[in-house]
Amino acid sequence: MSNDYFQFKQFAVFHDKCAMKVTTDGVLLGAWAETGNIARALDAGTGTGLIALMIAQRSEALIDAVEIDPPAALQARENAARSPWKDRIRVHCDSFQHFTSVSQIKYDLIVSNPPYFRNALKPENKRRSAARHELRLSHEELLMGAASLLAPQGKLCVILPYGEKENFSELASIYRLYCHRINAVKATHGAGFSRVLLSFDPAPAGGIEKSELTIHQADGTFSPEYANLTRDFYLHL
Repeated sequence: MSNDYFQFKQFAVFHDKCAMKVTTDGVLLGAWAETGNIARALDAGTGTGLIALMIAQRSEALIDAVEIDPPAALQARENAARSPWKDRIRVHCDSFQHFTSVSQIKYDLIVSNPPYFRNALKPENKRRSAARHELRLSHEELLMGAASLLAPQGKLCVILPYGEKENFSELASIYRLYCHRINAVKATHGAGFSRVLLSFDPAPAGGIEKSELTIHQADGTFSPEYANLTRDFYLHL
């Protein structure tokens, strides 16, 4: 990895203009989200464009990527333009709230690595703070917008700190979005769960598919399950 970009198998993601860099969270969500038979997808808060690019690699969908921060939106647009899928990704420099209010499109998949650490001490860098904390897009605004934009069989897939799982799921149900899949993630064996991947759709869940994932083995290498999930992306897998 260079200071300025991260090279994947089929595309590169430059992140020198973005407050938030390429992260494992983004890779997890981009690899885990359900992409089967989708025609339209939306990445809410795209940042570098990483997740939009991963969804493009995994599908034939037309993808809208929304980013409120102008430098990040520019970089996401540049990253998309350098990719093999430049004709299928459109980057919009806009707030998700405004985009939701004007969009006429119904999406088969909405993905978001939303702001988190709502009650944590905020970092000094204002752009990084806005990217990491619930300053510009609350969970309620994300869910409200997703509920209005999802197709009847559409999915909303997110990654959150593990401790946000119950609150987010309860809030989602208010907007008639119901959890169907949960993947609890820990950094290493023996560690507590730190992240959770969640998938919601408008149909009430008859049951929830639950799974767990460990990223690293004791020696620091990727676990077999994480390597299997991400092998189409990382150069060394």
